[in-house]
Amino acid sequence: MKKNQMLFKVLSILCLLSLLAACAPAATPAPATQAPATQAPAATQAPAATEAPTAAPEPVTLTFLHWDDQTTRDQIKAVTDKYVALHPNVTFNFETMPGGADGDNIVKTRLATSEMTDIFFYNSGALLQALHPADTLVDISKEPFMTNVVESFIPTVTQEGKSFGVPFGPAMGGGILYNKKVYAKLGLSVPTTWAEFEANNEKIKAAGIAPVISTFGDTWTSQLFVLADYYNVEQSNSNFAADYTANKAKYATAPGAMNGFAYLDESFKKGWYQKDFATDKLDQGLKMLAEGTGAQYPMLTFALGNIATNYPKAANDIGFFGIPGTDASKAGATIWMPNAIYISKTSKNIDAAKEFLAFLTTNDAINAVMAAVPPTGPYLIKGIKLPDNVLAGVKDIAGYIDSGKTAPALEYLSPIKGPSLEQFCVSVGTGQMTPADAAAAYDKDVEKQAQQLGIPGW
Repeated sequence: MKKNQMLFKVLSILCLLSLLAACAPAATPAPATQAPATQAPAATQAPAATEAPTAAPEPVTLTFLHWDDQTTRDQIKAVTDKYVALHPNVTFNFETMPGGADGDNIVKTRLATSEMTDIFFYNSGALLQALHPADTLVDISKEPFMTNVVESFIPTVTQEGKSFGVPFGPAMGGGILYNKKVYAKLGLSVPTTWAEFEANNEKIKAAGIAPVISTFGDTWTSQLFVLADYYNVEQSNSNFAADYTANKAKYATAPGAMNGFAYLDESFKKGWYQKDFATDKLDQGLKMLAEGTGAQYPMLTFALGNIATNYPKAANDIGFFGIPGTDASKAGATIWMPNAIYISKTSKNIDAAKEFLAFLTTNDAINAVMAAVPPTGPYLIKGIKLPDNVLAGVKDIAGYIDSGKTAPALEYLSPIKGPSLEQFCVSVGTGQMTPADAAAAYDKDVEKQAQQLGIPGW
């Protein structure tokens, strides 16, 4: 009996084990790529934000060539200081050059010899075309920051459908800066014809004040009577720019085109210039204007910034009017587009240079510039508004613009600008060449330039 009971218990245990084995699920083999058993569960994994930070930007030095006048230096210092504060990895090394033909030659030589700085400050318009920018400069036409630039500026830095620069500094008026206190003391009114200008000059001269300041020591300043008279040339011939570019209009023969040379000649012969006009330079001329020892200065209005910096008490004593023509009802002014900053194709820091140019199209950049140098005209960056307390001369320019009585300088309407104009202007303004001879010589100078640029019809 006991044997039977023991056998029954054994059989019962075997049956139970067999039943449990039949009911257990089959084991699933682990895939070959399964993580090891020691991996932390998903809930405890570190979030992406705790990954190692991106490495700090590499230090970069941008070399920068610009003109050596006070306004340019102050504007560039303000904007680069602001940029470095935001990008401490960037350092700027500056080089300066003179304005006018000497500066042009430096830029052309350095581009031709592949020794140009990473970025440089230079003219827009016709003088840029002479640099063959499609061959020497970096195309930025497709960069997103170019949408911040006012459209009317783009053609002035474009060649072969590619754009190369961003505007730096304000647009300018070209004409006569005058001392309002001198005018008030002598009872003078702003002239709207050349005859009125002549009459004012004789009264100013009789008072022992130089009527017309000239600074041929900086030869580029000699050109203003010619270049700033373009508004009047266009009144005489609305097609002058197109005809000039097509070799159909000449300074020596087109109606009114020679007048600027004649104004230089008349000023010399009538003794309107100051004693040392042949050697005085820009800063000396501005000192005379601010102090009232000279009454009028043919100049671009960027110089208002120099006066505001160096002679702040006189800043609002200086006004502006366009070169007077023959018809008072058409009195207007010639406007210059801003200069620009460009990137050399030989730069080894093109990406860093592009980032800097992008910054130049922002409110931060323009506000930094305006804080350093009071605005002397409108900025061609979208969304920028001039403050209410702009200088008196700037308000005068705005008056011409608001009335629609302006024209862009010829160099923004035609790619042709002869390189020797300032030499001819100095020769006329010092009595060494007649206006007719200078105009004819300049036409020859222009012909060479047009042929070098490959313009049809030349």
